[in-house]
Amino acid sequence: MMREDLRDGSTRLREPTRAWVTQCALSRICGLCEGGLTRPVAFVGTPREDGRNQFHRPPMHVACAESVRSGDEVVVTTAGFEFVRPDRDDPDRSPRFEPNSRF
Repeated sequence: MMREDLRDGSTRLREPTRAWVTQCALSRICGLCEGGLTRPVAFVGTPREDGRNQFHRPPMHVACAESVRSGDEVVVTTAGFEFVRPDRDDPDRSPRFEPNSRF
C-alpha cells in the first residue's frame, strides 16, 4: 500500500517502487487507496514534473491526491494518461505518467 498514516493523523505517500507504479498503471488502481480509478484521474508532482508533463507517482483519485499534496507540490487532473516504460537509452530510467489532457 502506498499510504502511510502518521501519528499526527495525517497521511503521506511512501516512495513508489517500480513494480507498484506499473501495477497501478496497468490495473488502473489508485496509488493511495488502491480503489478502481474513474475520471478524472489526478497526479501529484513537483513544479518541474508539472512543467515537463511527466509524473513519477502513480495515478490517484482527486480526493486522494489532495490529501497527500504538500508544500509546493501540484495536483494535475486529467481524463487519461500514457504510461511510459523507459528503455535503456532513456535518461530518466523510472516509469512515468504523461497526462494527455488536463483540466
